[in-house]
Amino acid sequence: MNLSTNYLGIDLQNPIVPSAGPLSEDIDKIKMMEDAGAAAVVLYSLFEEQIENEALEIHHRTMYNTESYAEALNYFPEPFEYRMGPEEYLNHISKAKESVDIPVIASLNGKSLGGWIDYAKKIEQAGANALELNIYLLATGTKKTGNEIEKNYIDIVKEVKSNISIPVAVKMHPFFSSVANIASELDKAGADGLVLFNRFYQPDIDLETLEVVPNVILSSSASMRLPLRWIGILYGKVKADLAATSGVYNEKDIIKMIMAGAKVTQMLSCLLKFGIGHIADVITKLKYWMEVNEYESLDQMRGSMSYMNVEDPSKFERANYMKVLHSVK
Repeated sequence: MNLSTNYLGIDLQNPIVPSAGPLSEDIDKIKMMEDAGAAAVVLYSLFEEQIENEALEIHHRTMYNTESYAEALNYFPEPFEYRMGPEEYLNHISKAKESVDIPVIASLNGKSLGGWIDYAKKIEQAGANALELNIYLLATGTKKTGNEIEKNYIDIVKEVKSNISIPVAVKMHPFFSSVANIASELDKAGADGLVLFNRFYQPDIDLETLEVVPNVILSSSASMRLPLRWIGILYGKVKADLAATSGVYNEKDIIKMIMAGAKVTQMLSCLLKFGIGHIADVITKLKYWMEVNEYESLDQMRGSMSYMNVEDPSKFERANYMKVLHSVK
């Protein structure tokens, strides 16, 4: 039974990749993921604000009272508000690479070209096998157009690709006016992979304190329907590898995503709910399903249920939407 796949030009033993999140903050947990069968791991994200904050803090500390004592320029502050600052993140990459044999994919979460381009270089130097760009552009101004936002995404990808040689994946969101077009443009800009889809943080209001508060809601298997549709539509239309994330919980979810055209499937919510050992259970069940249904490899099923290969591609489109609505009693 061959579960191997190739993602971002990297050979993987299976398609299961824990996605960016709190589990990867701990080296021991990364080791546990490898032992459970994870083919690679995406580290938690380094945020652009962390890089900006460190630069501002260092500037302030090195300039403040510099005339008072000679040692002032040797003082470097602790990162503010974050568990790990940029330098700790780079060290974490190096430690992870030393501790496990599976590929380590770093993650940058940013909103502009900024100083984090330099950190893309440093991430490569730290030993990361690839870099996942988690671009979060939230346009709150009424004069910012969709074209400007999309151009920023494309420019970031081009800039990063021109500065590093390791593969680069882009974690997309589903809120573009034309998902297929921006996917194609990111592909042309040099993205080696497209990760569908990012689940943006959504604020809530606490009625007791009358404050806007964070509210993280873990995905469920139902969340997989959106990336399933778009992976199925994009398969064969872009050169970039397609990765599925959001709602991947079990072997059936993985099989569906592979049939739609995914190279890998990223997991997080299910691991937070069921534990890291869930990976081994999913692999066992995946092998069993493939054996019962006479599939010898993932390549054999990949894309078989994509837009370009199904008998009726309209089921990915509006026609199916109308049919579903009329079926509700």
